[in-house]
Amino acid sequence: MKPSERFREKKPHRRKQFRSNSHREKRRIASMAAPCVSKVELTISCENLLDMDVGSKSDPLCVLFLLTAQNQWFEVDRTERVKNCLNPKFAKKFVVDYYFEIVQKLRFGVYDIDNKTLDLSDDDFLGDLECTLGQIVSSSKLMRPLLLKNKKPAGKGTITISAEEIKDNRVVNFEVEARKLDNKDFFGKSDPYLEFYRQTETGWQLAHRTEVVKNNLNPCWKPFRIPLRSLCAGDMDKPIKVECYDYDSDGSHDLIGIFETNMKRLQDASRSTPAEFECINHKKKQKKKSYKNSGIVSVKTCQIVREYTFLDYIMGGCQINFTVGIDFTGSNGDPRLPDSLHYISPQGVNEYLSAIWSVGLVVQDYDSDKMFPAFGFGAQIPPTWQ
Repeated sequence: MKPSERFREKKPHRRKQFRSNSHREKRRIASMAAPCVSKVELTISCENLLDMDVGSKSDPLCVLFLLTAQNQWFEVDRTERVKNCLNPKFAKKFVVDYYFEIVQKLRFGVYDIDNKTLDLSDDDFLGDLECTLGQIVSSSKLMRPLLLKNKKPAGKGTITISAEEIKDNRVVNFEVEARKLDNKDFFGKSDPYLEFYRQTETGWQLAHRTEVVKNNLNPCWKPFRIPLRSLCAGDMDKPIKVECYDYDSDGSHDLIGIFETNMKRLQDASRSTPAEFECINHKKKQKKKSYKNSGIVSVKTCQIVREYTFLDYIMGGCQINFTVGIDFTGSNGDPRLPDSLHYISPQGVNEYLSAIWSVGLVVQDYDSDKMFPAFGFGAQIPPTWQ
């Protein structure tokens, strides 16, 4: 088929007929492919990292790389940066596709981040781990030493990776505030934040960390969401621990208080009748007989909603289209010369055609009539060449 034949004027009356056939076909293919791939959530923590900063501690961040078919490392995602901490528990999770029949090589690189640039070459390298996704999944929880680029140990640094298959795509929307929190600062007021923990067979696992509200004993945190699987694995009676801290820039965050609850209790929350919990500091309670609490945390909203995936939209009948616009102006060079984007090679293709075909071959599976509008601008049209 010639490229010009693909970009014909659309015929709307044909779309309805093709949509139903396409819709059923996608469902059939998806149902066949489902057992071959699973989504896996990876939780990362480190211990005994190298201290690369003078006067403070390292500010670690973990980067996930995937080895491509071209034997090149491709960056998949990054965790948040944890300031002044040699034993970080990263709140952000990595979500990757797991293929049983494919060896998926991963690299977890840990860096000390001291600037705002995305380039890692100017950051201190704290060590990395190379392994396969299969090793992680089969271990459920993999702990290994971090290695430097010369393959020697990065001090006593270790990395722990926990894997869990994602089967539940529900998320919990939260709106939380607090009042009368203890003041932990001599100058100014506490800078509170919350950490939510899920109970596992091996202990408490960090599920989420809120932002820090500066200099406020009655904070109102921005609305946030936590995957239900990360919070309680879908078990509404499973204990959830919430810790409230006063943030300190040197990493020595002060505990304000702790409380435990579960999703069944949290779901009772509403704006008119919030679910309220006393923050208890057990050390302070033991020392002070008149101690009541270290503040009240109020959950105004706790709503479980389904988070729809891309596949949900596609299987629901959503279609994708794209429109092509081609620049024919002289800025692209003489089309008779090989360095011009409009140059037609002896094989009959050029940069524009390659780009259009690359995108079109993917998008055409999600469009019923497979015809895409194409526009050009800046051309001189024969025979007048105006």
